[in-house]
Amino acid sequence: MRRREFLKAGLAVGAVFGAPSVIPSRVLGAYAPSNRITVGFIGLGNQSTVDLPAFLKQPDAQVVAVCDVNTGSVGYNDLKRFLGRKPGQEKVNAFYAEKTASGKYQGCDAYNDFRDVLAREDVDAVALVVPDHWHGLMTVMAARAGKDIYCEKPLSLTVADGQMMVRVVREHKRILQTGSHFRSGPMRRFVCELVRNERIGKLKRIYTVMARNNAESPGPGWKPMPVPEGFDYDMWLGRAPWAPYHSHRCFYRFRFLLDYSGGQTTNFGAHALDVAQWGHGSDATGPVEFEDTGSEFPPEGSLFTTATKIAFRAKYADGVELVGETGDYSPLTRFEGTEGWLQIDHRRGGTLTAHPESLKTAVIGPNEIHLPKSNPARTEDVYREYIPDHVGNFLASVKSREDPIEPVEVGHRTASICHLANIAMLLKRKIRWDPEKEEIGDDAEASAMLSRPMREPWEW
Repeated sequence: MRRREFLKAGLAVGAVFGAPSVIPSRVLGAYAPSNRITVGFIGLGNQSTVDLPAFLKQPDAQVVAVCDVNTGSVGYNDLKRFLGRKPGQEKVNAFYAEKTASGKYQGCDAYNDFRDVLAREDVDAVALVVPDHWHGLMTVMAARAGKDIYCEKPLSLTVADGQMMVRVVREHKRILQTGSHFRSGPMRRFVCELVRNERIGKLKRIYTVMARNNAESPGPGWKPMPVPEGFDYDMWLGRAPWAPYHSHRCFYRFRFLLDYSGGQTTNFGAHALDVAQWGHGSDATGPVEFEDTGSEFPPEGSLFTTATKIAFRAKYADGVELVGETGDYSPLTRFEGTEGWLQIDHRRGGTLTAHPESLKTAVIGPNEIHLPKSNPARTEDVYREYIPDHVGNFLASVKSREDPIEPVEVGHRTASICHLANIAMLLKRKIRWDPEKEEIGDDAEASAMLSRPMREPWEW
């Protein structure tokens, strides 16, 4: 029996979730238990500190399971913050306990293996807040299990992963929201509408900035460490090549190793470049060439392998230039046209500067291009509501079966730009990209970098 059938039949749900597991209807009103979307939350690390509360505050959803390979420890971005499976479970139970008459709630189950969450028939959707190398495989397995998916950005580890994600999500008619929450910011939408409606004239150049690395790599000669108690390191590695454990390999700092991520190119690039794509109107395509303009990487033998200095240039088929660099003001997206420019410093909610200044108070007319809104009721730009609005948009799509504001294809195209930029920087040469066929032309070495093999026993 699905959970809704359990409730409608008036059976005791304690046998499934542990009593008491249902928030009283008098508290939820229209959002009775039988109407809520049940969510399995997979990944209780750094990003979960904002994503999990965003799901918990949604009245039409209930988190019924959490999963993480780490029982609980410090060592994330904030080195003193204690995160993992057990503290995540306690956070969920404490949140729902406050809404019960008894002040008690033990209805959220915790798992080490994400496949146990996918096997639960009562789970409608999953939130994938895991390292990048797990995004593709978890998404594919979730879609095949009949779950809708909220997947954190960058959507994929490789271009080939993204292609597989698009194919399987659509084959199984699942909803996927890419967790690139800047799309839910009214200021970003307004700027992109101005660009799309040619308020700065003909678009000529898009300039983006990504942050510097916020962790220092152990240099050549680094030594392996013992695996901490309570941490399933083999499961954490998953599909990635086996490698000796080091604290800087896992948790937050995974993003600086190419086996698991693409550095700040994919981390902050997934924000700055996503806004660039939206403003350019390229959600279904991308640039046709990429080249390195002076990137730098750690010394050979260092633990970290992603770029320490991002420097690339790309070009769209219409001639618009796209530039990506490392800088202090990150993430940043600047649109330059023949009659003006618009720039968003995305930090701390975002700062908009423009020339001419009158662009900041322009009004988009009823017959002009209007971009989708994640929360139509949101009239002011409130940064702390970006992620809750983005999650709310996902849940609305789960119910309507219409695409969310950043569906799988859009997240895939933005991630592809990040990956192709990394390939050009690693090879130190220009690569030509066919965005229709999604192929690199006449460069076998670069083409081979569009995908990665999986470590056994993992497979698509």
